[in-house]
Amino acid sequence: MTCFSTPHRTQANKLSKRAEEVRYGRMDVDTKPSYRRLKGEIPRHSEADLIAKRAALRWLAQQHPQWTHQDLADALSMSRSWVSKWLQRLHQADPGDVMALHSRSRARHTPPASIVSQPAVVQRILEIRLAPPENLQRVPGPEAILYYVHRDPALQQAGVRLPRFQTTIWKILRQAGCIAQDRRRKPKPFEPRQPGEEVQFDLKDGSHVQASAEGKRQYVVEIANFVDAGTSFWLHREVRGDFDAEVLLEVVAVFLCEHGLPQMLTFDNDPRFVGSPAGRDFPSALVRFLLCLGVQPNVIPPH
Repeated sequence: MTCFSTPHRTQANKLSKRAEEVRYGRMDVDTKPSYRRLKGEIPRHSEADLIAKRAALRWLAQQHPQWTHQDLADALSMSRSWVSKWLQRLHQADPGDVMALHSRSRARHTPPASIVSQPAVVQRILEIRLAPPENLQRVPGPEAILYYVHRDPALQQAGVRLPRFQTTIWKILRQAGCIAQDRRRKPKPFEPRQPGEEVQFDLKDGSHVQASAEGKRQYVVEIANFVDAGTSFWLHREVRGDFDAEVLLEVVAVFLCEHGLPQMLTFDNDPRFVGSPAGRDFPSALVRFLLCLGVQPNVIPPH
C-alpha cells in the first residue's frame, strides 16, 4: 500500500472540501461532525455531513483512481469499511445520481414468516395444551407452552421459526377454541326517555337521623323517592321508618293515584320490591299490582 505524507493528505482534504463545494454550490462547507464527540466515543455524523462525505468520496475516486481504500478513508476521516461499502454503491449507480448519496432504509423488505403459517408449530402448541408434558398436573397457559415449545427437540431440528412472546401463543389458542371468549354483555347506554314515560323508584337512607339505643341501628329513617327518567325531575317523596313490602305497596299506590300511570316503573332488586330471589316464578305483590294496572315493572339487576 502506498503511504502518503502529510502534504498529500492535506491536499486530499482540500480536494474533499472542493468536491463538496462543486457538488452543492456552497463556498464554506463544514465537513466536521455536527455532534460533539466525547473522549473515547465513536464520532457521529448527521445525514447532511454523510451526504457531503459521500459526494467527496465519489469525486476523489474519479480524480484519483490509483488511491487505495485506506487512502480515501484517511482523506475523509472515515473507516475503511465505510469507504468500501459506499464505493460499491456509487459504482452501481449513475455518476450524476444525487439520490445515490442518501442512506438506504434498514427496514426489511419482506415480513417474517408467520407462526400460524407453520402447521408443525401450531400442532405442537395444541398438543402441549391438550396433553401437558412432563406429568404437568394442570392445564398449561401461554407462558408454560412457550417454555415447552422452545425445549422441543423435533422443532429445534426442523429449524422452524418459534414464537417468542406469549401473545402469539394466546392468539393460537384463541383461534383454536382452547380459550373461551368473554361473552359477558357489555354495558350499553339507555335510550333517552320521554317525559312521563318512565319513573324511577328507590329508597335512600336518612343518615342524618341518629339511631336510638332501643330502636334500629341502621336505616332508622328511609326516604322513598320517585324521579321522572325523562326530565330528572323529582315527583314525590315519602319519609318513614317502617318501610316493608306492605307499606311500600301503599306508597306506590298513592303515587299512582296522584301522578297517573307511567309506562314503566324502574326499581332495584330489594326483597321488599321483588320478594325472594328464589321465587322468580311467583312475582311479589308490587310486581303483580303493576302488571294489573298495565305498568311495566323494570327490575335493575344487582350487577
